[in-house]
Amino acid sequence: MRALTWHGRRDVRVDDVPDPRIEEPTDAIVRVTSTAICGSDLHLYEVLGPFLEPGDVLGHEAMGIVEEVGPDVPGLRPGDRVVVPFNVACGHCFMCGEGLMTQCETTQVREWDSGAALLGYTKLYGQLPGGQAEFLRVPQAHFGPVKVPHGPPDERFLFLSDVLPTAWQAVAYAGLGPGASGAVLGLGPIGVMCTRVARHLGAEVVIGVDRVPDRLQRARANGAIALELERDDLASAVRDHTGGRGPDAVIDAVGMEAHGAPVAGFAQALVGALPAPIARWLMLTAGVDRLGALTLAVELVRRGGTISVSGVYGGMADPLPMLRLFDKQVTLRMGQANVRRWIEDLLPLLTDDDPLGVASFASHRLPLREAPEAYAAFQHKRDGVFKVVLEP
Repeated sequence: MRALTWHGRRDVRVDDVPDPRIEEPTDAIVRVTSTAICGSDLHLYEVLGPFLEPGDVLGHEAMGIVEEVGPDVPGLRPGDRVVVPFNVACGHCFMCGEGLMTQCETTQVREWDSGAALLGYTKLYGQLPGGQAEFLRVPQAHFGPVKVPHGPPDERFLFLSDVLPTAWQAVAYAGLGPGASGAVLGLGPIGVMCTRVARHLGAEVVIGVDRVPDRLQRARANGAIALELERDDLASAVRDHTGGRGPDAVIDAVGMEAHGAPVAGFAQALVGALPAPIARWLMLTAGVDRLGALTLAVELVRRGGTISVSGVYGGMADPLPMLRLFDKQVTLRMGQANVRRWIEDLLPLLTDDDPLGVASFASHRLPLREAPEAYAAFQHKRDGVFKVVLEP
């Protein structure tokens, strides 16, 4: 089959790789009909290469048609249409019972002391082949895949794999309900969807912050107050919109590659140039994240407020402004989205009314063979690329 594979920093290629097969009785094989490029994929493209090997198949947002199921997958049969959550969870362990599918005790990657396995996402999370491919092996298929009806276009359901549950969890962790005020840092796909979810759930004031004009306009068109990151009076402008005290919650939808922080930027470049074993050691023992978004969140949030982090971080010893966090009595919540936990909340919204705008969310739909060019355009925020859906 054809699949997008990693070969080095900023080097991804569409190659011929072996077709996946049933390896465990709880596996399923899905013929991928749509798969998307996520902002988290760009971390693999740029920073997290030390935990990849040439030929690893990328991608963790996919849906398609079930082709084959193992003997212990009673809920699926060939021909079913499914969305595949990016985290691999069993559904019956203690952590899954707590709604923490990203900490599943059956699929935890204990070699690296990491949480549940993720599709298409490095040795740290199981090194499972991803979904930017013609076919995808889905472990724990008795629990993970979400059956959806035939008929509506893929875009109606595809973003259940990651974008929708990630944004929903970020807003839920932030506590942005009726009458609340919130700011979202970073208006990529997750950040923009966070602004939509927050408004849908009744937040009174929703502020989006970014530096890319078309992303600011996208948030503004959906009712958010959009502010440019570089403006000198950003903090005071946010407070002006929130009664002078700052928002009740701030969502960091940026993560490790925030702009600014030249020292951390140099560290990331250094990691990319080092041999993989040394680079892995450095990332597991040092602070290599650009913390511009997180420190801005600490500055903006009101005293007693909440910071919700959905952006990916990868350093083990990042310096945090602990004095400010403690003094402001801030609640900090974070983590990969527990996809299955939020499906029942989200499915009723994927109707013809489309309150979250999923049908028009993708900016580009391209054949899989154009994935390398799409990664480069997405990384450099050019050609209006916002969210790319690939068709194998």
